[in-house]
Amino acid sequence: MSRKHVPFSEDRIREIAAQYPTPFHLYDEGAIRTNARRLNAAFAWNGGFREHFAVKANPNPHLIKILAEEGFGADCSSMAELVLCERVGIKGEHIFFSSNDTPAVEFEKATQLGAVINLDDISHIDYLERHAGIPELICLRYNPGPLREGNAIIGDPQQAKYGLTREQLFDAYRVLRDKGATRFGLHTMVVSNELNAESLIETARMLFELAVEFDKELGIRLEFVNLGGGIGIPYRPEEEPVDLESLGARVQDVYEELIPPAGLHPLAVMMENGRMVTGPFGYLITTAIHQKHTYKEYVGTDACMANLMRPGMYGAYHHITVLGKEEAAATHMVDVVGSLCENNDKFAIDRKLPPVAIGDLLAIHDAGAHGHSMGFQYNGKLRSAELLLRENGDIEQIRRAETLDDYFATLDFSSLS
Repeated sequence: MSRKHVPFSEDRIREIAAQYPTPFHLYDEGAIRTNARRLNAAFAWNGGFREHFAVKANPNPHLIKILAEEGFGADCSSMAELVLCERVGIKGEHIFFSSNDTPAVEFEKATQLGAVINLDDISHIDYLERHAGIPELICLRYNPGPLREGNAIIGDPQQAKYGLTREQLFDAYRVLRDKGATRFGLHTMVVSNELNAESLIETARMLFELAVEFDKELGIRLEFVNLGGGIGIPYRPEEEPVDLESLGARVQDVYEELIPPAGLHPLAVMMENGRMVTGPFGYLITTAIHQKHTYKEYVGTDACMANLMRPGMYGAYHHITVLGKEEAAATHMVDVVGSLCENNDKFAIDRKLPPVAIGDLLAIHDAGAHGHSMGFQYNGKLRSAELLLRENGDIEQIRRAETLDDYFATLDFSSLS
């Protein structure tokens, strides 16, 4: 039997849907907080540890505030994400600004907020100096190129548009030091949605070794290394999650091997996970509204790819629970689809489910990250509401569903009359 489960009953979802019609995204506050505390505890051995939640994964201020209450900072890559953090009350070095091809106005905003700026290219040094000035604390993003393989999602580092080469790192730190920077950090992002802890540990080793080299060759002592995000989640029932406690302990082992002997303790360790923080604790709730029997069997829903892009865009697997039929045998092979005018608008292909009747509620799992945030309005589709299941069981709407007025708000019809 699937190990995937939902923290609510069919009856409870029907009560909610009576007030907030499907489709909607539903997030579990209690589970998000528990998971955040696990991550913090796993790296508590490092006194400077801080997780910066990758805002792009779920840019809802209510969730960002919950995570800030758990001690998280925020990883931003755009003006909107910076402003979200500002409005939530996250400022200063709790914001990690890591963008690429960055407009000057965004560097200026990040500087105004006192964010840690993570430069993506050596040419950005002069650009940043010209528009916002060189801050006291600066970070560089490293792309190891042929030294690492990346993974299926993030791809070959040599083909990635992100980061500086190894040689450029040394040149860039020298330039930044000469321009007045006095505090330095190092960042990388080699993998995404990675369930193999070995890859994550090797990333830590790579950065720790570079910290030792910078000290020896440049006399530059790093204040922190940011291991990036990349901790994956088990989208499929047969997959195992990353053991956070084991990961933290093994990164500590590498730290103790390399950093204190080099006289570089303390060196803060930081991360910027998004997917593993909120992903498993969000659900897209949708209603089955049609059945179709042609060359295949189809279940049509009132949600579509505009509500959850990953299956259509990447062929990604998201588990589906038919509410009220959790214990029923999965005997029917179906495609679960939406109404978008694109043939890849499918949440599942050739998926065995219990018999689905019109009116049944479906919970699409692991939609708490890169779900609503990747939504779009093609075909005039409106973005759905986001709801928060509070720890006390209450439901709070944290983003209302879009309306047609929202969709037409930026259009000028005046010259057409």
